[in-house]
Amino acid sequence: MAVGINALAVTFVAHALAVIAAIMVLVWSISYRGGLAWEATNKNLIFNLHPVLMLIGFIILGGEAIISYKSLPLEKPVKKLIHLILHAIALALGIFGICAAFKNHNESGIPNLYSLHSWIGIGVISLYGFQWVYSFIVFFFPGGSTNLRSGLLPWHAMLGLFVYILAVGNAALGFLEKLTFLENGGLDKYGSEAFLINFTAIITILFATFVVLTASAKSPSAPSSNDDTVDYSYSAI
Repeated sequence: MAVGINALAVTFVAHALAVIAAIMVLVWSISYRGGLAWEATNKNLIFNLHPVLMLIGFIILGGEAIISYKSLPLEKPVKKLIHLILHAIALALGIFGICAAFKNHNESGIPNLYSLHSWIGIGVISLYGFQWVYSFIVFFFPGGSTNLRSGLLPWHAMLGLFVYILAVGNAALGFLEKLTFLENGGLDKYGSEAFLINFTAIITILFATFVVLTASAKSPSAPSSNDDTVDYSYSAI
């Protein structure tokens, strides 16, 4: 079911929020937390890769992949390829971001997978990977029959949105968990860093809201009801 608003207009808001969220998480990780590194004596620099890669790589690029069908004035096969590639990059960076968290924990003597955030995170990345692999096989190569693609398309769209919403919720949970740790370590609860973390989480949620709204909105190029072609866009739901 499509919402009666123009999807293209909504995408501009989503893009703006994506830029704001990316800047905020970089400012937090670099200016407040000391920077980013894969190898460092200060193990916190390794962990800093986690929020940056998960937000910019997984949440933002994943969201841009979802709305690419309605935000790009290109032919459907080209948008389909961009959708696939953006999701692949998001998945790869998400895996790298999770590895950074494990690396930080292992080198700092911190237990792994003890929090709800980490449990949900493993579930989300697993579902995301499953969604990408089966979608590649069915919708891209070797590709299923027209009837199979038409039947699976609504499920593909709904599962994709479910996993994405779950990922964003878990990102908010991660911001809360990290802020709680920092405040327990002496961080001012009403200081600029605490506000920055909270507002980054809020902007992330707003970005995801506009991603879902775009996916549910009417596409200006959506086919008419008597069009026999398969529409590989989220307007199908």
